[in-house]
Amino acid sequence: MNVRYRVELSQTERTELLSGGKHAARKLKRAQILLAADAGVSDAEIVRSVGVGGSTVYRTKRRFVLGNLEAALSEEPRPGSERKLTGKEEALLVATACSSPPAGRARWTLELLAEAIVKLTPHESLSRETVRRRLAESDLKPWRKDMWCIPQIDADYVARMEDVLDLYAEAPDPKRPVVCFDESPIQLIGEVRQPIPATPGQIERYDCEYRRNGTANLFVFLDAHRSWRKVKVTERRAAEDFAACMRDLVDIHYPRAERIRLVLDNLSTHSAGALYQAFPADEARRVLRRLEFHYVPKHASWLNMVEIEIGVLARQCLDRRIDGFARLVAETAAWEKRRNADRARVKWMFTTNKARAKMARAYPKPIIESGQVQRVKTSVPRY
Repeated sequence: MNVRYRVELSQTERTELLSGGKHAARKLKRAQILLAADAGVSDAEIVRSVGVGGSTVYRTKRRFVLGNLEAALSEEPRPGSERKLTGKEEALLVATACSSPPAGRARWTLELLAEAIVKLTPHESLSRETVRRRLAESDLKPWRKDMWCIPQIDADYVARMEDVLDLYAEAPDPKRPVVCFDESPIQLIGEVRQPIPATPGQIERYDCEYRRNGTANLFVFLDAHRSWRKVKVTERRAAEDFAACMRDLVDIHYPRAERIRLVLDNLSTHSAGALYQAFPADEARRVLRRLEFHYVPKHASWLNMVEIEIGVLARQCLDRRIDGFARLVAETAAWEKRRNADRARVKWMFTTNKARAKMARAYPKPIIESGQVQRVKTSVPRY
């Protein structure tokens, strides 16, 4: 026969249980059980309101009465077999997973690791699940790889980064707008078989086979200080196309601006020379007098605000098969018109001060400290 345990919380314990915070779901349910029991709620009602079994209510109350609040909220030790691998063997497993895979294999798998540990230890066999759990404890997944670009953060990197961040932090000035610019290639993909539209109870279906109809390029402009963007679709992204975009920016999009500050990445076509390749010298000079190029550091395209906008364009408009150039022009124009009408903005939060705080270790060490005057000794000839 089960003993009926009576829960009586002190004011301190009650306050602790009501304090909230982030906890595991099981711990939160035990707290609810104790609070309800303290309020005189029956076990049957606790089972219904908290959504637990009667045995859980019983065990929680028992552990509180026989132990304390911490014992009631914590997990009881669970029965089970001893760990198969010793501490040294687990360390050997981790070291093996971090080493080069066997010859002829691109990466370690759970089966390969189990075989390797069996050869290196007295164990006759080792399950892949044992290997998986021990690796999970060390947050290791040797079959996965990530690729990233490691930038060289030197004085030039810092100078370009702070230059761009200062542009973003400026107050809007119609006479000197800040425009972010970049391009993105896209494939034109057509259907071999007509997709089956969605119906109630059945999602849309399309064939895995497709027809490749060529490629196109998207030039994207984004005003850093107002809700305006422009998408221009071209067949390629040569120097002549870049030059045409720059002339459009000066003559069509910002005809009254005195100086347009342009944020760019380091693509070879993003240069003043591209305009001289495309236009006569006097025309190239006319356009360039209205432009001011600001380049983000190498391997730091995240500093170009338009990258965020291109990501939005890809998710909202381009995440499907678009089969032709004309349709791509129409679809991107519709997306651009709607997003401009919605007055959508990119809310940029990273500033120069935050960069100096977060990347302090990466900043180059100055030779001359701030406010310090460098004195140069000179020798005065005697006559």
